[in-house]
Amino acid sequence: MKAAGRRPGTRLRDHLAASDPGLLRLTAGLRTVGAIALTLAVLAPAGADVNHLVAGAMTSMAATFAIRERRRGAQAVTLALGLPVALASVSLGALLSERVVLGDVFSIALIFSAVYGRRFGDRGTTLGLIGFQLYFVSLFVGATPGQLPALWVVLSVGFACSALVRFAVVPVTPAGLMARLRQAFRVRLARLVSAHIALLDAGPDEADKALEDVRERTARLHETALMIQSRLEEGTPDESAARLVQRRVADAEIAAERLGLLLLSARSAQRADTLTLHLPGAPAPEVGRLPGPEEAAVLLRRDLRALRALVLRTGTAGAGVAQMRNRLLGYRDEENLPAASAPVRDVFRGIGEAARAVMGLRIALDGPQDESDDSPATARSREELDAEDAAIDAEETEDAEETKGLQRPTTRAAVQVSVGSTLAIVGGELLSTDRWYWAVLTCWIVFINTASTGEILVKGYRRLLGTVFGVVAGILLAGLVGGHTLLAFALVLVLIFAMFYTAPLSYTLMSFFVTAMLGLLYTLLHTYSWEVLVLRVEETALGAVCGVAAAALVLPVRTDRRTNDLLVTVLERLSDVTDAAVAQLSGGPADELLDKARELDQALGDLRSATKPLTHPVTPLRARRTTARYVVALLETCAYHARSLAATAELLPTHPSIAADPRLRGAAGRTVRNIRTIAARVADDEVTDPVDTGPSIASLLADDDASRYGRITGRVLRHLERLDEAVVGLARPLDVPVKAPEP
Repeated sequence: MKAAGRRPGTRLRDHLAASDPGLLRLTAGLRTVGAIALTLAVLAPAGADVNHLVAGAMTSMAATFAIRERRRGAQAVTLALGLPVALASVSLGALLSERVVLGDVFSIALIFSAVYGRRFGDRGTTLGLIGFQLYFVSLFVGATPGQLPALWVVLSVGFACSALVRFAVVPVTPAGLMARLRQAFRVRLARLVSAHIALLDAGPDEADKALEDVRERTARLHETALMIQSRLEEGTPDESAARLVQRRVADAEIAAERLGLLLLSARSAQRADTLTLHLPGAPAPEVGRLPGPEEAAVLLRRDLRALRALVLRTGTAGAGVAQMRNRLLGYRDEENLPAASAPVRDVFRGIGEAARAVMGLRIALDGPQDESDDSPATARSREELDAEDAAIDAEETEDAEETKGLQRPTTRAAVQVSVGSTLAIVGGELLSTDRWYWAVLTCWIVFINTASTGEILVKGYRRLLGTVFGVVAGILLAGLVGGHTLLAFALVLVLIFAMFYTAPLSYTLMSFFVTAMLGLLYTLLHTYSWEVLVLRVEETALGAVCGVAAAALVLPVRTDRRTNDLLVTVLERLSDVTDAAVAQLSGGPADELLDKARELDQALGDLRSATKPLTHPVTPLRARRTTARYVVALLETCAYHARSLAATAELLPTHPSIAADPRLRGAAGRTVRNIRTIAARVADDEVTDPVDTGPSIASLLADDDASRYGRITGRVLRHLERLDEAVVGLARPLDVPVKAPEP
């Protein structure tokens, strides 16, 4: 079954699932627009004026996007608590509007409290955000004490409409979200297989583009796997089911990545380095036709298409699908491999392992399958999967130790935002006594989800860029709508949807839509002018500068320091996973390898985000940008091999063909020591211990008894060899001395 033969509705659904995993962006946009539209539909017939309509719309928007909890009960409690917070905030904003000094002092205290509230989790973050946003809504609409009773009603309507849309109109249950994320994983896995087919068919001039597509789709598949892992507890019936899904998703991800590497190796004259799949912009190795008979290439193309069909197939499998599945799983046995060169036979083995991972994923996500058409190879694969499923038990994890005082991120950020907001208030009031809060809003926003001076600088730059272009759009839209209130509100809803739909993709785009929307709101409030929009740019630039200044001068967290801290964390997690996996492969006790691998992925994701200021296109430090990309790519390579070792180690208790090899612990000891040496060097410049090199790990295990440990040792050795090479390669850009091997 080819993907091209699928129904248009199914293809559209798959496209949405791939571009927006879990439909999170679509849901956020629909919820927010729906809440605003419902609020306007309630207030407009009641005779509310434009000021109250704008206040109601902004209230429902804040009450919708501020909620962060994942469980519906917790969301309802937070919404209920948010209403009194909003009423108090708007009331204080109106009462203090004529008392400039006292109002400024309260603004700073409110900002400090809102940021400090993040230490109390999602609910503290949400209530702080609602209090802050609604205070500035009162300033935006020019609320006065006499208007408070009507505003209280408007706010109550906004919260009620937000709750109605959230829980009744656009409901999202954890189980439903998990189902959509699973579908997104399937579609992205199928797209990665499509990229593998393109890589197989690419000519010498097309190899770089084909490889870049494989890289991009591998990264997107990994992104979806992390999203699934972060929501397993809420979206699965129990912890055992969560761990089963986590295991099957990890297996499928590793098998797909390994298949791409084997295919690249088969097409190139030299061995393809795993780093090639992880370093953006790295050129593809020189490729030629597949070695061996042409018939093998035809079979390979056919089987990759069959694998893609297996990934996308849901529901009861027909005889044709069962036949494809049986054929692909048969490649796990040497006697079923077609006549071909050794590298091409490795690709067929990779297809067999990927088919096994896909079958395990189908069983974990869709339940038991029809076994009537199973071949012996398929039946054996099912038995292996069933044995693994039975061996999965739930274990508790330890909580990380929390920092205290000014070292706590929330406390430090609260102090920084307060200082930056003070500067923004002073400078903003010098520019305008009526619109000064724009500078404060920008200062606040550039601190959200940032943790270093570099991140704040990049975010401030993006906000200013989006604001400048948004001003131009606002001018055009204001001229278009004129005095048409309904048309203006309709365009506001479109811009709000676009703002929330694009927010996770581009902060610049989000800022563009926000500024364009504000131009329309000022048109509705009859306060629109060219000067107002120019002032918007000036206040935004001032707020960004104040935020960067506060981040750089008050309890600063330098980008280098943050990336070094996160790098040490990644190396520690890498050491833990490798050590535990090798220990289990050597015959030691079972460990929580899935949890350790997940912690490694999360730490690597944090590091990847933190290095964005260093890899941003506008950075003048070109050498540092290249080094940062190279280090992150090497770490992703190390993480891939560590995950593969962990996945292999988890097979030991259930697979009779896999035996523990006690020699592995000694052979891999050098690699683990080297990882810890690099971590110590990054954490402390005074550490001068070198990274050891020496004979290959395979040579350390060479003896006459290798056969008695099972053929799995060969696969483990390949991963250990690549991991050892990547770790040594990591030492050089991090200025860690490398000890020459003994002659």
